[in-house]
Amino acid sequence: MQEQTTYNYKVVRQFTIMTVVWGIVGMLVGVLIAAQLLFPDLTHGISFLSYGRLRPLHTNAVIFAFGGSALFATSYYAVQRTCHVRLFSDALAAFTFWGWQAVIVLAAITLPLGITSSKEYAELEWPIDILIAIVWVSYAVVFFGTLFKRRVPHIYVANWFFGAFILTVALLHIVNSAAIPVSFWKSYSVYAGVQDAMVQWWYGHNAVGFFLTAGFLGMMYYFVPMQAGRPIYSYRLSVVHFWALIFTYMWAGPHHLHYSALPDWTQSLGMVFSLILLAPSWGGMINGIMTLSGAWHKLRTDPILKFMIVSLSFYGMSTFEGPMMSIKTVNSLSHYTDWTIGHVHSGALGWVAFISIGCVYYLIPRLFGKAEMFSMRLITAHFWIATIGVVLYIAAMWIAGVMQGLMWRAVNADGTLTYTFVESVKATYPFYAIRLLGGLMFFAGMLIMAWNVFKTVSGGKAADATIPMPAGAHA
Repeated sequence: MQEQTTYNYKVVRQFTIMTVVWGIVGMLVGVLIAAQLLFPDLTHGISFLSYGRLRPLHTNAVIFAFGGSALFATSYYAVQRTCHVRLFSDALAAFTFWGWQAVIVLAAITLPLGITSSKEYAELEWPIDILIAIVWVSYAVVFFGTLFKRRVPHIYVANWFFGAFILTVALLHIVNSAAIPVSFWKSYSVYAGVQDAMVQWWYGHNAVGFFLTAGFLGMMYYFVPMQAGRPIYSYRLSVVHFWALIFTYMWAGPHHLHYSALPDWTQSLGMVFSLILLAPSWGGMINGIMTLSGAWHKLRTDPILKFMIVSLSFYGMSTFEGPMMSIKTVNSLSHYTDWTIGHVHSGALGWVAFISIGCVYYLIPRLFGKAEMFSMRLITAHFWIATIGVVLYIAAMWIAGVMQGLMWRAVNADGTLTYTFVESVKATYPFYAIRLLGGLMFFAGMLIMAWNVFKTVSGGKAADATIPMPAGAHA
């Protein structure tokens, strides 16, 4: 009778624990490559520990291993709870877990060996791409199958965002990763030249837009109201937010290709849609933060809620900065500088990591039969260390980026460049040191979380909640 009476928390537990594990691995690699920029000979010329190979490993580990595991865990949890049914298929859900871990392990092996397609956020070669597609289709079957057999008439807004993210990522991955294999670990893109660049940034920006935004907004729409004990501020705004975001985000990719061989009208279109994106993004942020109306006092005592609300503040900041950087005149200063790195990390650490951490702290006690986490004080300590770390990181990169942009475009009266490139690198050194300090603080926070999770899990026992009977049903 277990199939009918309890939710499938096993796969949620597995993904939640791996979120913590991969979070530590991803951040550790990030700290290492930040140190390499400060100390270039740190890894003594070992090829598979070089910056060029570890950097894609870092992005894949943080986005797809840490962020992906968090998305699987939260979507599987929320869809069951809001539909009042068990997952569509336990076997397929288990396959998505082991399949996704296999993808991550293969990425961790191939990328340091230099096996790469060289497409940003899609570096993995074709055999792994096929495995990703199979896992992702299985994920879609489990998620939408669960929605289909729901016992409630309404589809909760979080599931709209999770559903859009699942469908769009499938489309992005399959189209962008289309390639002609020439050996087992080597392929060439089916697209050429500027078409390849356009398809790549249609994918690349929407990997940010749908993987790192729509999916995590699903988290926000379920877990913020749950943790706050308040309904979402405006259901109407959530519907407008969804459709406006889904329609607009798809078209923003060309802003990565300003001043390139891409036709000027395409660049301008990407810029316009990026600017329009500001409205739905801030609508979502306001909807999340205003959910605390009447419960602001909880922020004083609830560190989990602090993580979630501050993540929304970073989301608002990142989605203001992104449209600004898409404006051609601003982009001419910011492109190729560390400003972009600061922007990415305000989103990745401040928004994605913070909301994920808040959700992990929400889930762990419920998945292991505990009233709360082992130590709320440690969560508070984690919050402040991580927040200061993020602020140091992004502030250093913003300042370094603007400085680099101004130094590179500075010219003397006779038209010659005022500074050499090496001088701009030397001037950036202090900011690389601050960036490393910020990264170390964030990493330290992840270790605190791991200890807190370990103590909670070791003192608890796996617990599966009972599915409530539908109204009017008899036991």
